[in-house]
Amino acid sequence: MRRRRFITILAGATAWAATAGARETPRGIGILGGASEEAGAPFAAAFVNGLKDTGFIEGQHVTIEYRWADGHYDRLPSLAAELLGRDIALLACLDTPSAAAAKTATKTIPVVFATGADPVKVGLVDSFSRPGTNLTGVSILVSVLGPKRLELLLELVPTAREISLLVNPSNPNIQAEVPETQRAAEALGRHLEVLTASSENEFDPAFATIKADALLVTPDPYFFGRCHQLVALAAQHAIPAIYPFRECVDIGGLISYGIPLAYLYRQMGMQAGKILKGAKPADLPIQQSTSLELVINLKTVKALGLRVSPSLLARADEVIE
Repeated sequence: MRRRRFITILAGATAWAATAGARETPRGIGILGGASEEAGAPFAAAFVNGLKDTGFIEGQHVTIEYRWADGHYDRLPSLAAELLGRDIALLACLDTPSAAAAKTATKTIPVVFATGADPVKVGLVDSFSRPGTNLTGVSILVSVLGPKRLELLLELVPTAREISLLVNPSNPNIQAEVPETQRAAEALGRHLEVLTASSENEFDPAFATIKADALLVTPDPYFFGRCHQLVALAAQHAIPAIYPFRECVDIGGLISYGIPLAYLYRQMGMQAGKILKGAKPADLPIQQSTSLELVINLKTVKALGLRVSPSLLARADEVIE
């Protein structure tokens, strides 16, 4: 009787140890980004912090592999295929082009994404409340912020009649960004000129053709990685510009209005953690990040000979002096 009891206890302990060992085996995660590694690294780090918030520590519970397209969005399908061939448990896409590539590449591996587009309109998911596919994530709906950026830019440059809108034609977000901003410009009695650039050597010619009084830069992963070039060109051509990234204003850009990106990607990491704990992407609602910040660089305001109204200054979340 004692021997039977001992064998039962031993068998139970062995099963527990095997289960514990299985739980400790790190699961693979792939991170796919349309920008460069340098530009995307801070957001990948924020994503990893979000994973940590849900109990998944890199090197202990998960291993992570990275792939970067360096602004060449046509490379994303093959990069997604590489990661999916690495026996990963989840694919994290840092932008809309990456998410679109992942959606085509797999119908089974869970995908979590961050997007500035409406994920329903661009075909990533069926709905915000029930994505209905193997994809879910976080949306900041930056495409609807174009009209607001235009209003802020005109507050700073009220005499501007012609506005240039810089877009990356390779980014599906422009399907919503351009028409929304175009309608807003028409309602305000302004003319909108669309400029395109999708590679480093296209920025100089684009800026050289600007005849407008002010510039609105659209949200794009590649543009984020070229903040220094964009800010330098705006200064060279003495054109007031509003950016979707506060990082551009930190290095001398005039004004920015958008979502704090570190916060967004941390939310994305927490979504991924829920999936690793067993949640199904199809049933996990899209999170909508609504934390917005307005940043103004007074040095650049002065350099351009502009004046900031007390009302606009009062609304700024940060003023760089």
